[in-house]
Amino acid sequence: MTGLEIWLLAIGLAMDCFVVSIASGIILKRTRLKPMLIMAFFFGFFQALMPLLGWMGTGFFSHLIESIDHWIAFGILFFLGGRMIKESFKDETCKHEYDPTSLKVIVTLALATSIDALAVGISFALLNIKSFRTLLPSIGIIGFVSFALSMAGLMFGIRFGCGIARRLHAELWGGLILIAIGTKILIEHLFFT
Repeated sequence: MTGLEIWLLAIGLAMDCFVVSIASGIILKRTRLKPMLIMAFFFGFFQALMPLLGWMGTGFFSHLIESIDHWIAFGILFFLGGRMIKESFKDETCKHEYDPTSLKVIVTLALATSIDALAVGISFALLNIKSFRTLLPSIGIIGFVSFALSMAGLMFGIRFGCGIARRLHAELWGGLILIAIGTKILIEHLFFT
């Protein structure tokens, strides 16, 4: 994957964090730096950790599926993207019933928003990323982008409230990015290798 594709992938993955952070910012109502930094840190950490875990787990059996790995990578990214697009059309109210300053809540949200990143780690293994040194920049970018978009989401939620989340269509754009990357992987493997 190229550098641009990694950045776009990171943005696509971070859209869940961004949307949850907007909701958390709405609940916080004012800037509270410590809980905001804690939430953004955990979101970035889990978004970076999950691809690593997926990559490590897949490394044990990737040689068995080498001939269809491009289809699997496409399928995973298409499924995740499609799910994000579907979620973007749900009409949700702005009432949220959780405490965004609770560490237990933060870790739970970070884990929930990073499950997609686990599947992306599987895709990395299927795309022949063989060494941790090669993977490290990608997971670093994913973690950084997730941290930055989480902070931005918190600030947006605090500043603009509920209306901004619906107008941004963040999950829709994230889903489209993931599908585009998966399609590019499939086309490159089928026609240009």
